[in-house]
Amino acid sequence: MKTYSARPADVVKKWVLIDAEGLVLGRLATVIATRLRGKHRPTFTPHVDTGDNIIVINADKVVVTGRKLDQKVFYWHTNHPGGIKGRTMGQILGGAHPERAVEKAVERMLTRNNLGRMLMRNLRIYAGAAHPHEAQAPEVLDVAALNPKNKRSA
Repeated sequence: MKTYSARPADVVKKWVLIDAEGLVLGRLATVIATRLRGKHRPTFTPHVDTGDNIIVINADKVVVTGRKLDQKVFYWHTNHPGGIKGRTMGQILGGAHPERAVEKAVERMLTRNNLGRMLMRNLRIYAGAAHPHEAQAPEVLDVAALNPKNKRSA
């Protein structure tokens, strides 16, 4: 028996819509990363983009557990002396671009190379309920039904 190795021409990509309202951020990110990578398919090949196109709506309504809204701080440096800055998860989710919390959570779960950057192009995240991808007829994936721990009330 020979090992099957998918080629980019053989991959049939689907469009998947995920409503993030009330979902736990980390658990949502793992489902999205798995779908983007294509690990849910029997034809998964590590070096080929075999995943789906993912649309995430209501990204501003994700939930984090525990005291992460106040205690989880994301730091960066401005490359100037004393230029360390930080933002809490609550500031990110309450700011102008709350969808970046979901984007960064997924991005950090993917491989850090050309394939990972290519996979991130298949992810579209919107803070509200509206999205411009109705023409692709995305199928709805109910992440809350996959595991009871995926959904929490705010």
